[in-house]
Amino acid sequence: MPFLTTDVLPAGTLSRAPQPTLSTGDGLVLRPWRTEDAPAVHRAFQDPAMHQWHVRAADSEDEAGGWIEEWRQAWTGERDAQWAVADEATDRLLGRVALRDIVLADGVAEVAYWTVAAARGQGVAARATVTLAAWALDGIGFHRLELTHATANEASCRVAAKTGFTLEGTKRSAGLHRDGWHDMHLHARVQGD
Repeated sequence: MPFLTTDVLPAGTLSRAPQPTLSTGDGLVLRPWRTEDAPAVHRAFQDPAMHQWHVRAADSEDEAGGWIEEWRQAWTGERDAQWAVADEATDRLLGRVALRDIVLADGVAEVAYWTVAAARGQGVAARATVTLAAWALDGIGFHRLELTHATANEASCRVAAKTGFTLEGTKRSAGLHRDGWHDMHLHARVQGD
């Protein structure tokens, strides 16, 4: 049975070219992950705040290295696209920004981010998210980007608001964290916002 609509983005939209490096224009760069980032990722995930808002833990540098390999392979599969957020001058890892749960046919993806403890409060997540959203919506042609976070995560809510993601509602008991089920805010940006 034929569809009455065409795909928003065809298969191959991402994977036909290498993953790009994106500059925020103000001192940060979003770059593909490298194997040598594993120690910094492992250190980042030793922070108690990461344990509060994320569902994964990194028990070793080898485990973090495995994640990095998954993140690198995901580009080719067009299911996720993950970037390291680094200081443009020093290449010091400051965080991560990603498109997850990509559905090219619908032109939809979920934005996710984290920052290392030393980079918090400096606008790193917001600056990286603005750059990623502009690339995805305006450069690639995604139609809708969603962003979810636990309602109790006020810092993440501030990032969403600063970056133009409109709060659309609350998904009740939608996110399982180590301390139990959390209500989740759903924010979104669509082309033209």
